[in-house]
Amino acid sequence: MTKGYVQVYTGNGKGKTTAALGLALRSICAGKTVYMGQFIKGMAYSELKTPELLPGFEIHQFGRDCFIEKDPAPEDIECAREGFKQLQEALSRGNYDIVIADELNIATLYKLISVEEVLELIENKPAQVELIITGRYADERVIEAADLVTEMQEVKHYYRIGVEAREGIEF
Repeated sequence: MTKGYVQVYTGNGKGKTTAALGLALRSICAGKTVYMGQFIKGMAYSELKTPELLPGFEIHQFGRDCFIEKDPAPEDIECAREGFKQLQEALSRGNYDIVIADELNIATLYKLISVEEVLELIENKPAQVELIITGRYADERVIEAADLVTEMQEVKHYYRIGVEAREGIEF
């Protein structure tokens, strides 16, 4: 790619990480390389097996447990800060065609990473790298800085009738 863009997947609907993974799959099938850093997440999601199946895909988690609906512990902040450094390095090295910052919007919501740092990440992105940022509650400044923004809107969800997260579908 000669020109990479910034994409943001946000909104309260299901599918933001899934959309990023779909783009990653398509990119790898086109011979590109992908780096995915997952903020907040530290649980055993099925996508962690992706590097075993798809050469050119690298994934790292920058969280412990999901702390949503409670305050982050100092360890959560430390994980996010260290992860952000790793993501910056992966982006600046230029070894990847696609860099995915999964749940980075949530990391800014909880003030683990500042919006200013995300804007600086966008501004300093190598021209040929595609940057994907996911997570609910994207800050308006991040939306403004992005080239493409998709908002996932929940219309109906089976969680509302008590269906728990299912392996291979939600995790």
